[in-house]
Amino acid sequence: MLRFIERATNAGHSQRLWPVLAMLVAVVALPTAGVLWFMNEAMQNEQLAVRQRLTDIYNAQLEAAAGRIQAAWRKTISVLPDAEQQKALPELFASLVKAGHVDSILFYSKGRLIYPVPIAITRLSPEPATAPWLQARSLEYAKNSPKEAAVAYSRIAQQSAVARESAMALMAQARCLNKDGQQRKAIDLLTGTLAGSPYRSIADAQGRLILPNALLFALQLMKEPAQPLFQKTAALLVERLNDYGNPVMPTTQRRFLVEQLRSSWPDCPRFPVLEAEETASSFEKTTPHPLAAGRVQPTRMPDLWAYQTPDGSLIALFRQDHLLQSMNVAIAELQPVRGIRYSVFPPGFSSAAFLTTGIGEAFPSWQIALNLEGTPPFQSASKQRIATYVWTGILMTAGITILFLFMAGYLLRQVRLTRLKNDLIATVSHELKTPLASMRLLVDTLRNGHYQDAQLVQEYLQMIAKENARLSRLIEEFLTFSRMERRKTKFDRSVLATHEIVKSALEAVGDRLQAPGCRLDLELAPEMPSIVGDRDALITVLVNLLDNAIKYTGDTKEIRLRGFTSDGNVCFEVQDNGIGFPRTAAKKIFDRFYQADHTLSRSAGGCGLGLSIVQFIVTAHNGNITAKSQPGKGSTFTVQLPAA
Repeated sequence: MLRFIERATNAGHSQRLWPVLAMLVAVVALPTAGVLWFMNEAMQNEQLAVRQRLTDIYNAQLEAAAGRIQAAWRKTISVLPDAEQQKALPELFASLVKAGHVDSILFYSKGRLIYPVPIAITRLSPEPATAPWLQARSLEYAKNSPKEAAVAYSRIAQQSAVARESAMALMAQARCLNKDGQQRKAIDLLTGTLAGSPYRSIADAQGRLILPNALLFALQLMKEPAQPLFQKTAALLVERLNDYGNPVMPTTQRRFLVEQLRSSWPDCPRFPVLEAEETASSFEKTTPHPLAAGRVQPTRMPDLWAYQTPDGSLIALFRQDHLLQSMNVAIAELQPVRGIRYSVFPPGFSSAAFLTTGIGEAFPSWQIALNLEGTPPFQSASKQRIATYVWTGILMTAGITILFLFMAGYLLRQVRLTRLKNDLIATVSHELKTPLASMRLLVDTLRNGHYQDAQLVQEYLQMIAKENARLSRLIEEFLTFSRMERRKTKFDRSVLATHEIVKSALEAVGDRLQAPGCRLDLELAPEMPSIVGDRDALITVLVNLLDNAIKYTGDTKEIRLRGFTSDGNVCFEVQDNGIGFPRTAAKKIFDRFYQADHTLSRSAGGCGLGLSIVQFIVTAHNGNITAKSQPGKGSTFTVQLPAA
């Protein structure tokens, strides 16, 4: 196999590796696909089995929840009174509403509504037609003398032996005092004398209670809710409005008083029982009778549901949120099961729940749904089995993949090593052959005496020395590269003066910087900090950069070496006016054996290891090197090293 790869590489046909790689991929892909398919089928079968087991278990849970709702409903309707308990219906109505058993309720007798039914008042309650009353009314209306009329009404209240007549006379007296501008006396009369116990239960001929009207009249005269007397009087009126015991206040009077009280008192409290009466009245007007007994059914009022007892004696009204709340409370009494959440839905709602079922005959079309939250405890066993399948498949797939990567990596490494070996052999052969051939030619010339004078001999000797130095540099680069490859390079670190490194590098470059047409500009910042590193290695960095600047520059060489500090780093910058290199070569310029222009590199000498050695040394000293260039406009290499 390796011989095949080597032959393919040497021939330039590395594409012949693709069949081998394709076979490796097929060897990995086929068993991997089979493992994944079997694992997927096993997991699907396990999930179906678990779902069936969960369905059986959760159906029992759902039936238990529906049974709990039915039990709570039976408890609710058991509170509703029988037909024989229709005594003191207003008080019974108020107690059921205040206790939260119903939102409203209607009582019937032989199909006729008996509560709540407003008492129709066709006319005002007539005042007595006795002589004192006639005289008082004449003073009030005919003679327009409210002051004298007030005295006459006061006399009637004191002389009458009938509580109703006295209460009516006091109301008339307060009316006349108000007309006469004596509001303070009228308020005292209404909240004092009339509020006394003799008149608390007095009603007029139409059944309207006199005291609540008197209290409302007093509040309207006060006009200031912030007054303590206003608050006290309003609280007394609210208490009476919420009292559904005997004597019973007519519904129309109660509604009228509440409306007037709300207009006079912004902080007026709610009257839930009155709202229940209004709901019952609206239901009676909008919903036809009779209803289907024994079932909760919708009404024509939004979110309002009705239940009629089998004997038809009453209809209980429930708001939808009330029913839902009571159902949720009943469900909450079940022993909680982790991962299960119940939801109740009235008719018309759709749910994408795990399971649903009906609540019962009392709630037709109502649904209770079971939703799964998190990971149900019943799935732990199946998860373990599924996890076993998954991990088995993952391990097998990972093993096959690792084996494939190992084999592919091994092949690629062998290819790279073969290419590197071939490049190294070709480069070393050429670079060593060139100076050796030159020296051999010169030595043969001198040995055969083919020279004219001693000056020519001296020139030949200098050329031999130059080629010898070139050969030494090449050998040193190869040795450095070999140590880098074998990770055998060791650096002797010490604190070094920056100027000393630059000076030593310039001395090493030697006469090449003094050649005709070559100019060096040296710019070193004063008092540059020291650096920690290997002296010879750092000198090699600058020597290689200067050597490249000399080799890849034309006849007129303008080289600039700068030393400065930046962000706590010591920086060396080597700039030339040479051939430069394109932007696409910037990332490859530091690769081993890479040469942007092979023709020029052959004429200038070198094997493409200088910059890779520079990068290795700089990186080993925790620094970095960058290169900027444009073709034909020179290059700039910048080295950054941490200051000591």
